[in-house]
Amino acid sequence: MMRGLALASLVPLGAAPARAEAALALLVAGPDGEQTSRWGNACALAMQAGFPGAPSIITQAVGGLDGVTGANRLDALVVPDGKTAVILPGAALIAWLTGDSRVHFDPTRWVPLMAGGNSGVLVVRLPSGAAPDLKTLQSLAPLKLAADQPQSNDLAVLLALARLGVPTAPVFGLRGTDAKITAFTAGQVDAVFLCGEGVPEDIAPLTASGGVPVFSLGLQNADGTISPDPAFPSLPDATALGPSVSPFLDTAYRAAAAAARLDFIMVLPRLTDPGSISQWRQAASEALAAPALVAAASASSITLQSAPAVIAGLTALNLAPADQADMQAFLTKNFGWQPG
Repeated sequence: MMRGLALASLVPLGAAPARAEAALALLVAGPDGEQTSRWGNACALAMQAGFPGAPSIITQAVGGLDGVTGANRLDALVVPDGKTAVILPGAALIAWLTGDSRVHFDPTRWVPLMAGGNSGVLVVRLPSGAAPDLKTLQSLAPLKLAADQPQSNDLAVLLALARLGVPTAPVFGLRGTDAKITAFTAGQVDAVFLCGEGVPEDIAPLTASGGVPVFSLGLQNADGTISPDPAFPSLPDATALGPSVSPFLDTAYRAAAAAARLDFIMVLPRLTDPGSISQWRQAASEALAAPALVAAASASSITLQSAPAVIAGLTALNLAPADQADMQAFLTKNFGWQPG
């Protein structure tokens, strides 16, 4: 509730409609009033002062929660004239990676402006006195993992464990953090992957029930390296636990982790002219330091990221066609996943 109030407070209730003559627009890939929409409104307000003349930025919500419809519109209908940017949830990138038949966009061709990065942490019920390391994970295999479905942020942890050679027995259909926590505290599963806003707070009931954080997704840096998650500085990232059992699984994990780390991402369409890109990035840079946006991000345990870090994340998504096909084959073979 506190996180929601902090973010919602950036957009006054009963605010007057944006001026009809406003020159800029922000397309929101998600329903009005939902999480990505709230970030869109907050970012639009924070960015306005960064443009010459401080024009209003009109937000327009389109499509469902996973952002696929909005992403399709970005690639098919948004003219790259520098007047329209798009904000999307990271879930749209997961749908692209898993070959969802609804996807008609390519995120590796977008022009990043800014993003909000979230935490991703694996919590496991370990034997008394056992160290949270690879040897212990292997001794627990197959690891009974609470999961939504492969086409979700859980893709990152499924691939992280496969990369380490740790077999899993996912219990699918547990949608949302509350369902996963309930299953863990009831003893129905032995591991939970928390990913999204408010992870530090959500871990508390798991640790109270004997859960131990084992690894995180880490933080994407502008130079392509991964550093510890600032919310969990003493926790190793998934790649630090051990080498990959295959080059493909290493590449696939890094792509899925890049998507799962993104709570939201703001981009321009490909072929936008350099002058417009520079203006939008300058406005985004100023927004990243705006006190209201910084406060909202802190309240939601979100790390605001500038364009260079986002570019590095999208670079990790750029799988070769053979790797993307292999990922879909891996999900089908191991989890019976069929892209919708």
